[in-house]
Amino acid sequence: MSTPYPFTAIVGQDDLRLGLLLNAVSPAVGGVLVRGEKGTAKSTAVRALAALMPEVSVVPGCRFSCDPGSPDPACPDGPHADAAGVSRAARTVELPVGASEDRLVGALDIERALSEGVKAFEPGLLADAHRGILYVDEVNLLHDHLVDLLLDAAAMGASYVEREGVSVRHAARFLLVGTMNPEEGELRPQLLDRFGLTVEVAASRDTDERVEVVRRRLAYDDDPEGFAARWAAEESALRERIATARALLPQVLLGDGVLRQIAATCAAFEVDGMRADIVMARTATALAAWAGREEVTADDVRQAALLALPHRRRRNPFDAPGLDEDKLDQTLDEAAGDQGRSDEGRNDDDPDPDGGGNDDGGGGGGVPPQADGDRTPSQGEGGSDDTPSQAPEGAPDAPGRSAGAEQQPVASAEPFRTKMLSVPGLGEGAAGRRSRARTEHGRTTGARRPQGSLTKLHLAATVQAAAPHQRARGRSGRGLVVRRDDLRQATREGREGNLVLFVVDASGSMAARQRMSAVKGAVLSLLLDAYQRRDKVGLVTFRGKDAEVALPPTSSVDAAASRLESLPTGGRTPLAAGLLKAHDVLRVERLRDPSRRPLLVVVTDGRATGGPEPVALAGRAARLHRAEGTASVVVDCESGYVRLGLAGELARELGGTAVTLDELRADSIAGLVKDVTAAGRAA
Repeated sequence: MSTPYPFTAIVGQDDLRLGLLLNAVSPAVGGVLVRGEKGTAKSTAVRALAALMPEVSVVPGCRFSCDPGSPDPACPDGPHADAAGVSRAARTVELPVGASEDRLVGALDIERALSEGVKAFEPGLLADAHRGILYVDEVNLLHDHLVDLLLDAAAMGASYVEREGVSVRHAARFLLVGTMNPEEGELRPQLLDRFGLTVEVAASRDTDERVEVVRRRLAYDDDPEGFAARWAAEESALRERIATARALLPQVLLGDGVLRQIAATCAAFEVDGMRADIVMARTATALAAWAGREEVTADDVRQAALLALPHRRRRNPFDAPGLDEDKLDQTLDEAAGDQGRSDEGRNDDDPDPDGGGNDDGGGGGGVPPQADGDRTPSQGEGGSDDTPSQAPEGAPDAPGRSAGAEQQPVASAEPFRTKMLSVPGLGEGAAGRRSRARTEHGRTTGARRPQGSLTKLHLAATVQAAAPHQRARGRSGRGLVVRRDDLRQATREGREGNLVLFVVDASGSMAARQRMSAVKGAVLSLLLDAYQRRDKVGLVTFRGKDAEVALPPTSSVDAAASRLESLPTGGRTPLAAGLLKAHDVLRVERLRDPSRRPLLVVVTDGRATGGPEPVALAGRAARLHRAEGTASVVVDCESGYVRLGLAGELARELGGTAVTLDELRADSIAGLVKDVTAAGRAA
């Protein structure tokens, strides 16, 4: 096994190191989520923490790491009455993003079942991680079915396995540590809340610090053992400090005044539930023990809030996490003042103070919420295309505006819940929540002969195929005689994530203030839907004389939202250029990720201007998408008294369907569109 990089040799990253050390002092804090850009020592720090964790005493031979002092009465390897314990290092178990459900929770031991005819349980990673660290790198990319299993285990402190005739329950209490790059997508709120603390990391901009990072890393790569030996004294001192803090932890006093500050802070930042209060209390206690104190102070509460609340405050998926530190200080001061006044004149008949933490100035902490005025369009926007067909919609705008002039970006309207748009048929793409697909995980729909290597055994179908041949094969014992031809692969159906490519018309015909604001609000709503369904997204815009890829396909939906908000408008409507640019993007993505099916969402009023025969050229570009079987939907943005129905014509050329902005809303009774190609095929 390679020598790990020493924890004490990590340069900078104070919040990261503190978050990990507090969990080493008090595992009850509940783990830590490390968010940050690539190359910031996230994984290095987590792996280095294992060497600092105190040893654990376990029952010899127990596959579930039972504590000999209080063994699990339901342990599958038990009972462990009066078992003598042995000490070993705490484990760090890594959960790969592509792990199977069987590998995580365990499953029936197929080999023993077939060869010996007995039911035996083979433990998974949750059993290995009990009383240790469960580390998930790129946790935001973890499949939903694994996330659900982690949520259950983290909530109950145990893993329950009910499958293939096996019924097992075993303890699974572990320190959950995850790392992620927010550019690759956010984490589900349910799992996010299970992490006790969160820290943001970024590469230092200090030249001397960056030089030291490179110097130490090169020295470690040249001689890992020698480098670790040079830091052995610091590692030993840190390990002793953790042990001392653990011993002091039960003696730390958490006073009523401090508890009031914690409660007021959680109320002020409008966090959901009570888990935040409990985590803050445990974190503040661990901070006091780490500092060698027996009483929690206001500074401990402040630091605990900065670690425990940023990922719990109410925010939209595209809002950056964080806390408004001025509001935090004000809340703590007010709570301390109320406590002081209460102590001076305590009277059972006095009403209970409210802690002063629920002021009217906040709306979830972190980045201040936008005022209503921020959502109104900016002045000087508008404009129309220079074709006669634009006159009805362009009439309200001020006369004399140039159709080719670029207008300032318009703020989007408030997002709303959209109808689900899905790709028809049965795909085989990455796990997600949009379209039906054959997946490795999901409900079992049948069995088939394996094509290539066997990955998911359908036990019942395999036994059924082998059973008629047992006498001919000379079976004499309990075991079942199984041959390769008997093996059956389970076929499962779930949901996949798709590539949702937005093609947005940003021409002058879309530039009227209220209209473009509504369009951006609709696209933002679809982006929110894509975020929740774990899709990849891309953004193509067209205006003036050409189209551009505003955002290449990515899993970072918030990046698409950011580009959308800053999207300028104006000029002619090169619809054909937008469709051809989208075709180029999809062609490259099919080569890069052939199993991920695309969904083309064209947001336009259907007009095409500029250049020779713009309408005919747009029709040919649309038929190109139809010929390749790309599922598509046109969001019709046409408004006003005169409606030309051009978006519907475009949808028919694409082989998809058109849906108005009103019909896009999930609560609309006018829209009945679900599958995006149903209407197109009917036409």
